[in-house]
Amino acid sequence: MGDKHRASFIHKVLHMDSANAGKEAEQAAQKFVLAVDIGTTSLRSHVYNKQGNIKGASSKRIQLLHPKPGWVEMEPDVLVKQVIDSIKESIRAAGVTAQDIACMGITTQRNTFLTWDKSTGKPFHNFITWQDLRSRDIVKDWNSSFRMKFLNNGSSVLHMLTRQKRFLSASVLKFMSQQVTMRLIWVLENVEELRAKLALHEVSLGCIETWLLYRLTREKLIATDYSCASGTGLFDPYQFEWSTIVCNLLNIPMDILPEIRDTSGDFGSTDPAIFGAAIPITAVVSDQTGALFGECCFEVGDIKCTMGTGTFIDLNCGKTPHASVAGLYPIVGWKIGSDITFVAEGSITDTGSIVEWAKSMGFIDDVCDTAKIAESVPDSDGVYFVGAFSGLQAPINDDKAATTLIGLKPTTTKAHVVRAVLENLAFRVKVLYETILSETRIPLSHIRVNGGVCNNDFLMQMIADFTNQTIDRAKQRANMTSLGVAFLAGLAKGIWKTRAELREIRESENIFTADKDVWPKYKDRFVQWEKAVMRSREWYS
Repeated sequence: MGDKHRASFIHKVLHMDSANAGKEAEQAAQKFVLAVDIGTTSLRSHVYNKQGNIKGASSKRIQLLHPKPGWVEMEPDVLVKQVIDSIKESIRAAGVTAQDIACMGITTQRNTFLTWDKSTGKPFHNFITWQDLRSRDIVKDWNSSFRMKFLNNGSSVLHMLTRQKRFLSASVLKFMSQQVTMRLIWVLENVEELRAKLALHEVSLGCIETWLLYRLTREKLIATDYSCASGTGLFDPYQFEWSTIVCNLLNIPMDILPEIRDTSGDFGSTDPAIFGAAIPITAVVSDQTGALFGECCFEVGDIKCTMGTGTFIDLNCGKTPHASVAGLYPIVGWKIGSDITFVAEGSITDTGSIVEWAKSMGFIDDVCDTAKIAESVPDSDGVYFVGAFSGLQAPINDDKAATTLIGLKPTTTKAHVVRAVLENLAFRVKVLYETILSETRIPLSHIRVNGGVCNNDFLMQMIADFTNQTIDRAKQRANMTSLGVAFLAGLAKGIWKTRAELREIRESENIFTADKDVWPKYKDRFVQWEKAVMRSREWYS
């Protein structure tokens, strides 16, 4: 090598070393936010920088157990190990250490709960998930009981006298399988060891976030946040505390309930021995309101639709909880200091699970092909599908409904079935959206959508046409819940100072504009689908 080439080579090496050193110094100076997102089918850990970009990620498939038909469980210790492993992997993938993580947030599926022994930390049973239907008969018995009728009728009279919204809500109160309440009653009636410990006041109750906080802080903290607490059926959104009325009605000891803290704030720190350094936990939020925050739906009337395993439509109602008569649940979106945001939410339990079922049945080979398959035929050829693996939610509210495929003929093809499945998803969103629209009477802006099922352009355009609303699909749609809890954790730690900074990070990927000529062509099909829904109802005894 000549002197000239040697000098050039040395200059390049020095320049690369200088650039690498500069990059390392910049990375060392920057603090990162860790987000843990525990969904129904998978859990994910993401390391975000201040620009909202994912620098490292890891995911694990959640191991669901089905010990009996209709039962859906998770092993508590297996879940904790998966979360810890995922966090370590994401930090490693980001090329940083635990010391570089300024804070972390946790967002989880709601209403998947556990009880454990306060003195030993040993669970009395597995996690009983929100999809579990073991309490279906208890739900029916309670909702038709004399005590519930007395509560409903008495609350109706009190509402007429006082016009207070809390009595309006109580006048139409119905328990649901998805909430903790009735599955907890099943546990209290059937787990003998738990009953013995109740008398000694040695029982703790918590959903996934509470159990993780308990284990990550080495049993120093038993807590949740207002958004997670408000979805359990044990929380009074009007009194803003655990509901003495519900707990007394169901004979649930209130000393088993966790402390409730602000959504964005102090939840202790992870034990240093777990990750090599203590990581401050500065946010806990429910998955759906976390996604609402990630979509930057900060104003009254902002609405988002998440389509993952299930579909959840959430509307920002501002500072007042919505009193529903159609089954919409008034929940807390988030509490940040004195700022309290309430949300009206409607859910459809089966969405992505239906698409996966269609794949398992051989109707589709690849989930990504569903739009193309549906578009290959002009209509469903009189085939109608009603997805109700976990019953039908608001405004139908039937836990005993059955999944139905009706109208099959010798001419029916796989494409007709796939189209019927996608039309069912769009019809369900339309019904739920119009329920929210008519009940809240809040002027609604465009719908922001996220979740894996939203990748289907055919379905997104159909929903835009059916709701006559613009659909705004986010660039970060696959990780919106994770981004939302990162925002909340980062705000508490000063990574981001204002919500205006967050709006600059959230990006639109595609806009679907409603075609007003489409819905008139679907009206007759919608009427037939409603008949199929009626046939699916009250199937299970």
